[in-house]
Amino acid sequence: MQHFVLTSTTLYVPALADGTRLIDGKGYAVLRQNLDLLCSPLNGIGLISTDVFDTLLLRQPKSQRSRVMEGERRFARLLKQRGYHASAEELFRVRLLAEKFAYRALNVGGGAGEVRLSDIIARQLAILGLPPELLHARIGLEIDIEKGSLSANGPLAMALRQQRQAGIRVIAVSDTGLPADQLCELIAHFHGPGLIDKVYSSAEVGASKRSGRLFSAVLAAENISPSGMLHIGDDHIADHAVPQTMGIHTVHMPKGLIRRYAARADGARSEAIRGFRRHLALSGPAFRAVSDRNSFGREVFGPIVAQFCLHIWLYATQAQAQGDCALAFCARGGIGIRQAFEALLARLQLPLDIRRENILVSRLVAARTALETRNCAVLDELGREFAKSSFAQVAHALGGATYELPPSWDATFAPAHFFEMLNSPSGLPVLEDVARQNQLFKRHLDISCGPATRIILCDTGLYGSTQRLLAAGLPERHFETVQFARCNYKGLSEDHFPDVTGLVVEANLYNPLKIETVVLRYWHIIESLFEPAIPSVRHLTEREDGTVSGNAGAIAHDVIDAAAGNPLLSGVLDYIDHVESGAEVMRQADVAWLRLKRAITNPSSFDMVALGVGPRSIDFGRGESVHVLAQTDRTGLAKRLKSTKSQLWREGAIARDFPRMKSALLAALELAHILRGVSAHLYR
Repeated sequence: MQHFVLTSTTLYVPALADGTRLIDGKGYAVLRQNLDLLCSPLNGIGLISTDVFDTLLLRQPKSQRSRVMEGERRFARLLKQRGYHASAEELFRVRLLAEKFAYRALNVGGGAGEVRLSDIIARQLAILGLPPELLHARIGLEIDIEKGSLSANGPLAMALRQQRQAGIRVIAVSDTGLPADQLCELIAHFHGPGLIDKVYSSAEVGASKRSGRLFSAVLAAENISPSGMLHIGDDHIADHAVPQTMGIHTVHMPKGLIRRYAARADGARSEAIRGFRRHLALSGPAFRAVSDRNSFGREVFGPIVAQFCLHIWLYATQAQAQGDCALAFCARGGIGIRQAFEALLARLQLPLDIRRENILVSRLVAARTALETRNCAVLDELGREFAKSSFAQVAHALGGATYELPPSWDATFAPAHFFEMLNSPSGLPVLEDVARQNQLFKRHLDISCGPATRIILCDTGLYGSTQRLLAAGLPERHFETVQFARCNYKGLSEDHFPDVTGLVVEANLYNPLKIETVVLRYWHIIESLFEPAIPSVRHLTEREDGTVSGNAGAIAHDVIDAAAGNPLLSGVLDYIDHVESGAEVMRQADVAWLRLKRAITNPSSFDMVALGVGPRSIDFGRGESVHVLAQTDRTGLAKRLKSTKSQLWREGAIARDFPRMKSALLAALELAHILRGVSAHLYR
């Protein structure tokens, strides 16, 4: 049996209910972490709670990833015996994705509870097209793995039995995805029956120790005051700091440094082996031939978009489990995303009951809401968008009308003075128009999303301006965003980033060693891929039936076809119509990303056509547009090279303007990105 070795770390506990102290001292008493305390009389304590993992049950120095991978190997063998096929690597990869986005959705939505292991595995099975009846067998394997990687903390159990004999009730409290009955099974396996009176699992209670809500639930269920409870655990925050702020006495029993470092080393070793195997699997991939934009969309963007949609589903299913939410697809980019998303749900028969609608929103619409609340976030956005414009031009964009404004409004726009200008008599007509537009948008939101207080916006990315502005303008609802990529290319505040999730990419710069970040080199292709041929939402109007329409026209999912005139998106939908499982998507996405990276960073003449994007509208109430690949001054090599820095797709400009020097220039540019990435990593 492996024994727990206590450290000499000193912590503090408050006096007990009868005024005595666990250890003599002035004020808060010093508690040395030793078992003598738990074996001595505990005056005033009526309830002892103990953490389970790394406290009552001690883990071997094996990382969670190693344990999960071992479980997936056993599951893969079981599947083969039952006539199903899924590799351990595929099972492991989908399991990690399911956990990642479930915890992300949980935390963004308030993080009150815990992600249940049964939900994680159910989503894993659904993505891989495996029968849901396999759930119990997989959880059984998980318990078997735990039994093989845990050991009993005998000295602690002995002390707890002694206190039970003295009449103190002993319970177990754990932040875990396992239900209480399975925790009981594990405890009884190592300690036998009769040690614990009751088990509280965060997965079942819907509250965690780390938030403090699980302790509150325990106090209520046990009908005891905080001063009558003593909690034992290894986590400094969840088992010591949080309960102590609630008046609960604590004994902190941290895991030793050697154990922590050994587990981390095991995790690093496991991840390195897994990464090497994936590299071997991808070495020399066979790209399918593509001959036009439609086939490029099918073979390259098809798996990538399907992968993105799987990530949306994983996030949304967890949000659905938490309740009171709606999934809102933003015009314009969200419309194409939803078309692909709904097609994938139908093709793979993925269940999702969350309310979802396309909504008439844009940065301009969102800015109006923040303007009405006088939130400074709108000044950041306006200052960036209208740096060289006048106050009058900003007023026209926001109000959507032509105004009789005094000459002072012709001055260059200065964000710091804009609220003052609007509050002047000449600014009142602008504010009135903004208020009318906001009322229409609120009505549209009420119709589209109902009473949901949690609204998950779905869009392409990057910075999340729409979410930031809506959160500032409509604080009565909680807005969060799931999007293809998250990147602070604007250099503005990141205070809203905790509520913005880049489901595929979260990075500020392209890193050649992280292949998905290649989209940051040519982001306009992602926007163009999903956006239908409609204008950005600028103006809302009321119909006779009280509903709200906009200048973008009808955007309902069953009305608009985002793929019309868009061969890349048509190819994506064609791919989705024939995909067999999420495992197939993952495998083919790995290859597709390599192909897309080559097309963006070292484009051939065909890639230039396939990824060609026409003029992009500036939006924000303006009619101007910008060319992704503008024509350059061809007089002089130096001028031509310098002009590439201003191009939105720099690699495309090099391939177009320097056909003979293309290979050397693109190789040098890629090397520069590699060196920048390494430098950023070293000095982070």
